[in-house]
Amino acid sequence: MLNKKRQTESDARLRHIDPAIFNAGWQVEQIFTEYYFIDGEVMVRGNTTKRKDRKFCDYLLTTTNLETPLAIVEAKAGYISVGDGMQQAIEYATILDVPFAYSTNGKGFLEHDMLTGSERELKMSEFPTHDDLFERYSMVKDLTPTQQEVIRQPYYFDSFKRMKPRYYQRIAIDRTLEAVTGGQNRILLVMATGTGKTYTAFQIIWRLKQLGLKKKVLYLADRNILIDQTIQNDFKPFEKVITKVQGRELDSAYEIYMSLYQQMAGETEEEPFRQFQPDFFDLIIVDECHRGSAREESLWRRVLDYFSSATQIGLTATPKESKEVSNIHYFGEPVYTYSLKQGIQDGFLAPFKVIRVHLDKDDKGWRPEKGKTDIEENIVEDREYNLKDYDRKLIIDERTQTVAKRITEWLKSNDRFAKTIVFCVDIDHAERMRQALVNENTDMVRDNPKYVMRITGDNPVGKKQLDNFIDVKETYPTIVTTSKLMTTGVDCKTCKLIVLDSNIGSMTEFKQIIGRGTRLKEDAGKLYFTIMDFRGVTKLFADKDFDGAPVQIMEVPEGGDIEDAEEVSEDTKDDQEDWENGEDTTPTDDSATGGGKPFVPPTGGGEKVKKIRVNGVDVQIASEHVKFYDENGKLVTESLIDYSKKNILSEYATLDNFLSAWRSADKKQAIIDQLAEHGVLLEVLEEVAGNKDLDPFDLILHIAYDKPPLTRAERVKNVKKRGYLYQYDDTCQQVLDALLHKYMDEGVLSLQDTTLLSIDPFKQIDSPMNIAKLFGGKQAYLEAVRALQEEIYMLDAA
Repeated sequence: MLNKKRQTESDARLRHIDPAIFNAGWQVEQIFTEYYFIDGEVMVRGNTTKRKDRKFCDYLLTTTNLETPLAIVEAKAGYISVGDGMQQAIEYATILDVPFAYSTNGKGFLEHDMLTGSERELKMSEFPTHDDLFERYSMVKDLTPTQQEVIRQPYYFDSFKRMKPRYYQRIAIDRTLEAVTGGQNRILLVMATGTGKTYTAFQIIWRLKQLGLKKKVLYLADRNILIDQTIQNDFKPFEKVITKVQGRELDSAYEIYMSLYQQMAGETEEEPFRQFQPDFFDLIIVDECHRGSAREESLWRRVLDYFSSATQIGLTATPKESKEVSNIHYFGEPVYTYSLKQGIQDGFLAPFKVIRVHLDKDDKGWRPEKGKTDIEENIVEDREYNLKDYDRKLIIDERTQTVAKRITEWLKSNDRFAKTIVFCVDIDHAERMRQALVNENTDMVRDNPKYVMRITGDNPVGKKQLDNFIDVKETYPTIVTTSKLMTTGVDCKTCKLIVLDSNIGSMTEFKQIIGRGTRLKEDAGKLYFTIMDFRGVTKLFADKDFDGAPVQIMEVPEGGDIEDAEEVSEDTKDDQEDWENGEDTTPTDDSATGGGKPFVPPTGGGEKVKKIRVNGVDVQIASEHVKFYDENGKLVTESLIDYSKKNILSEYATLDNFLSAWRSADKKQAIIDQLAEHGVLLEVLEEVAGNKDLDPFDLILHIAYDKPPLTRAERVKNVKKRGYLYQYDDTCQQVLDALLHKYMDEGVLSLQDTTLLSIDPFKQIDSPMNIAKLFGGKQAYLEAVRALQEEIYMLDAA
């Protein structure tokens, strides 16, 4: 007979829990056991990746549409208390937005009502029916019959793709539908780039149309590629009733209209949207609503105001909240937010590493020497130039070349065919960067000239290659340089490297750029991506607004209404600055134009700023830092360093402890070997540090005790500067000087190894025996070498 006291969880489920749920009338299709809802965060350590465990609940019970959950049940073994799984059930119910959570051990149920906060115990025979729970849910939420019908309305399911909404998409869809059917006409959804905003929009439209609640739909976007991708992919089931607005004549025969904002708005005197009556559309989806639609005087906004009776849903990864522009003011508080941080933690978005590259002329600035001329032989103004000037006002050819060389080194070390986007200051900079990358990758360009290409708004040849760049099956183009065009709407699942060589001050633009790399493509080997930052832009990760909830911060004049707030849009400022510095600001199908108070290039006396271009400037990489975005949403030092520091300190808690051990060790290699046993691999740390001329002593000081490192050459220089060798006669000085050079060139840890005396340059001085005699014998020689090592490692030289 089964011992009930030791009844396992599997026994409880099979013999008691399953029958209780079925006896309550739940259908098999409504019951999902071991329901996995996150993929598990991808952890990146060095170049190694590992997923955390996937998360699942024991039972998920849905309403009749087989998607919207009503209850979670966590099962425990029979010998465990009935409420032991409740905290876990509540955690999962909170994540999945489920109204009822249950814990059971097969002897009874503990119910937690997420809507009221109350708990009660139930017998196994008292488990609620679907109708009981749905009625209680509807009553507390005060749902109308229409809202109840919408909730039960099935989702679209593609039997070939087997694609179903992820948990956060389902929450976004259900909350939006509840808001729409509850009479809310302005709705905001905030979802991180790469989390399926258009698929979410499709399901919203599908369910509303199936019930006949919305019949005519307008979908607005700001890039042609967004429209085309949406029609061909997520909106494919609408192919018989959908049209893309082109030209100025609008056909009223369709049900779903896909349009660029500027295509629908036209010029002020045209306004094609007025061909339809104001009540023609009853649903408008505003994709990337952080752009022009947020501004009250925008041409795009006129479309929304004209069709003001329609329900309008704004979609964005980056709601725009500034003193001039507010998505929240127009659409209201988000009904749901799914952030980048949450997407990474759930394992649906790719984590990233950051390589912060410091160039010497960036950190210290550059001042031309007296009489320095540009490439046109004009004298360069004598002042200090810095990052704000580079590539807008001053071009240093060697800086461009150094950046291109570092990018190429990364590709050679990782993957020459890793899709790469290089964000530049403007179109001119993007072209010069393209040329520099071509010259650094001649072997690849020789095989295919499209290996490196420029894709900017003014270049039709490059823009035609955009589809190939984002196609996971296409190898070329591999590296693209751009300025503004690819900041949004480029769905490149295999992008592994994003290079920032542009001064980005806008948090919205920064988030959008980072979003170009966040898509996962596991079958293509894309589990994380790298951000290489040459401009210090990644400091924005530390900003509290990077991944926080949007807060409305429009500034209202004293005594005025919010409509009185003066608007000077960021894009207008950017357009003027771009024009002044040589970037084409002419509107195209693929550019997002039409902001409040738009910038119009002057036709008369205005002149673009002519850039100064110089060469012959030595530009070097001063230092690099490698960081990664951790599970807490913080940019932290690469874990290899943290791990090494922790383990070094576990052996030598203080700097004095380490110095004492180092000085007393006859063979320094013994300390290195001891640390290696604890996982501290200094040869790997040497690669991370990016300087192979550092002694292990300096690596340890730098990593564990935050001391600035010296190269071996610098240590030798300090020994000589202090005149240490002068206490010996000429021949002994020659021997010790040769030992110093051996250390400087080869990093020999144990200079006391007498076998060194049998090789050059020592054997050219004399035999090992005679060299020892010069110092007064072997022991005296070893003592002299030991003293030399102490001099090398003097702390005041560190």
